[in-house]
Amino acid sequence: MSSFETDADLQADFDSLRPGDSTQQGATRRTALKAAIGVGYAAATLPIAAQTAIKTPADGLKAGPIKYSVNGFDVPGYAAAPAGKTGLPVVLVVQEIFGVHEYIADTCRRLAKAGYFAIAPELYARQGDPRNYTEIPKLQAEVVSKVPDAQVMADLDGALKYAAANGGDAGDAAITGFCWGGRIVWLYAATGKVKAGVAWYGRLVGQASVLTPKHPIDIAADLKAPVLGLYGGKDQGIPLDTVDKMKAALAAGSPAAKASQFVVYPEAGHAFHADYRPSYVASAADDGWKRTLAWFKTHGVD
Repeated sequence: MSSFETDADLQADFDSLRPGDSTQQGATRRTALKAAIGVGYAAATLPIAAQTAIKTPADGLKAGPIKYSVNGFDVPGYAAAPAGKTGLPVVLVVQEIFGVHEYIADTCRRLAKAGYFAIAPELYARQGDPRNYTEIPKLQAEVVSKVPDAQVMADLDGALKYAAANGGDAGDAAITGFCWGGRIVWLYAATGKVKAGVAWYGRLVGQASVLTPKHPIDIAADLKAPVLGLYGGKDQGIPLDTVDKMKAALAAGSPAAKASQFVVYPEAGHAFHADYRPSYVASAADDGWKRTLAWFKTHGVD
């Protein structure tokens, strides 16, 4: 079973493709965008890229594509940090299912503007490039369903090492992630390698498999870092009863588990922080972002 949930908002993005975007003209446009910003949108999101609500400039930052090695594989990604500074607190940024496109890169720049070394590795890089897909079932079957949690954990470890070698303090780290990445936040918060996590609408329960042996509810009691869960009351892919089950599991767990919290935005559905998509809810996204920065500081990542 895949470790991400298909939802109507994501499918609508794919359905919004204009016919011309599957032609050579569309491919040229994708190449031009990637050249311009260093890391592009998924092919399916290009028709609405101009509607992105937030554009964070890179002035005062060192920002752009990066690579680091994990078990002999060069993991690509994107990093942003205040220019000329060292000893910076680190935030791992975990992608949604579309990979590390411009929205994720912009999120890194927002964190860098707040004083963090933000790094977003391409966690599907060994399996494929999500930017090449325009159909969710095919992306799920050919890429996402083949990504092992163990691989993701190792690549996040590598991202911390990269940050430590390039001006970050890996001992002062947090993690945040969106959708597919929200689930990963909960899992990584159980490793003891970060001080805090913020999970944006990540799936909490699921069927165990060889590649995804545990889900957040399975490790809730063993968290080593407190997690703030930001969820939408109208999210059809993550029922609120699973949030209630997670709360119960956390309440019976470790000190970090007990310190974890949820905020549910009644007016929001899935992907309410994704400001390049119709699912964006500015009020919830803005409040969630403020809470994210406050959560990191409260737990000593600043």
